Amino acid sequence: MPELPEVEVVRRGLDAHVVDKAITAVRVHHPRAVRRHEAGPADLTARLLGARIVGTGRRGKYLWLTLDDGSALVVHLGMSGQMLLGDVPNENHLRIAALLDDGTALSFVDQRTFGGWMLADIVTVDGSDVPAPVAHLARDPLDPQFNRDSVVTVLRRKHSEIKRQLLDQTVVSGIGNIYADEALWRARLHGGRLASSLSRRQLGELLDASATVMSEALGQGGTSFDSLYVNVNGESGYFERSLDAYGREGEPCRRCGAVMRREKFMNRSSYYCPKCQPRPRVRR
Repeated sequence: MPELPEVEVVRRGLDAHVVDKAITAVRVHHPRAVRRHEAGPADLTARLLGARIVGTGRRGKYLWLTLDDGSALVVHLGMSGQMLLGDVPNENHLRIAALLDDGTALSFVDQRTFGGWMLADIVTVDGSDVPAPVAHLARDPLDPQFNRDSVVTVLRRKHSEIKRQLLDQTVVSGIGNIYADEALWRARLHGGRLASSLSRRQLGELLDASATVMSEALGQGGTSFDSLYVNVNGESGYFERSLDAYGREGEPCRRCGAVMRREKFMNRSSYYCPKCQPRPRVRR
């Protein structure tokens, strides 16, 4: 699933090309792409026709287009969703097609059909206007109003693995499996360490590492392991070349030279250095 940097790359691309444009045509090609819109595809289509896009937003891994009627078109990319401008390279995976008043085609392409569009009301949470389905998400480390110390306080109360907490979008949003492993490597922490066992300094450094690695990924267009993640122009990011932990099983640690390892965690894979990130001791 695309994580914060990849979604932010898409949001920035949309912001540069669709704001102040009106939607003149909409066609839903696959009902699963609008399954989260409870009123159904006909209602979504009718409400989008003539709507003007007045802004874009993102929280964590969700992005949205703000419309002139005060609602938001929430876009969930799922595992393979793409928001594309212009020609669609593979129409077999085209799920929703829209046309803007300047003639630009705006398409939602999704090979695995886990993502989709929905219309939602805007609500105010902690001083920020967000779509109602996104209101439960915590702020992410790149949010200007992200309160690092408050998140550290929350983490200090969590008696579970620190990686599990990094992936909990109600604690801190936007961090997925890839960037959790990268941040843990940079902070020299094993993901199996209990959050409550870590000092405020360690937790603060881990959150700082999360922000740093995601900022670096954003600067390189995100991380693309295959053609499923692309920006609005269909181009892949290339931060995967800079990864220090994720996907590097059997390769030398870039810091100490020890052989990187992989282990299962929450139906995912975790990558770490056994020397720089020692496993927590098992209490007898």
